[in-house]
Amino acid sequence: MTEKQEKILMAALQLFAQEGYHATSTSKVARAAGVSEGLIFRHFKNKEGLMQAILDEGESRFKSLFADIVLETDPKEVIRKTITILHKVDVSEYDFWKLQFKLKWELEINGDKKMEPLKMALVHAFSKLAYESPEQEADLLLVFIDGIASAMLKGSQLDADKLIPFLLKKYDL
Repeated sequence: MTEKQEKILMAALQLFAQEGYHATSTSKVARAAGVSEGLIFRHFKNKEGLMQAILDEGESRFKSLFADIVLETDPKEVIRKTITILHKVDVSEYDFWKLQFKLKWELEINGDKKMEPLKMALVHAFSKLAYESPEQEADLLLVFIDGIASAMLKGSQLDADKLIPFLLKKYDL
């Protein structure tokens, strides 16, 4: 990716996160990136292509976050690493992650496909540990993690540093 393409994506990311996808025009993105609107169309075809490039980057980052967990063979470590995944997220990427969560709601994007490898790893881990309902345990844990992440990105008073140890204790880790 060229330096200008990266500038365009960063500008779009910030504007989409702050103002919303629908409220942000390609001309606004071009101004913020310091490029011509035509350059956006040349590289990304249209606003949807620009958004797709951001979503593709999000999928890549999700896979990177989950890789260590999905490849883990110790079931307790799978669960522990899932619970502590929020500690792996770089705070400097706040706008990027805020947009990923915001898009789920604004554009009604379902993130289940992105989460499927992690869910499968959790179901397998809970099964190995003889939990009564491995799939429901996996769903519950993923909902907790999603909720904690959402609260953090919204600036909630929720204290993740207290909830993470609570979850670790809940699962005897």
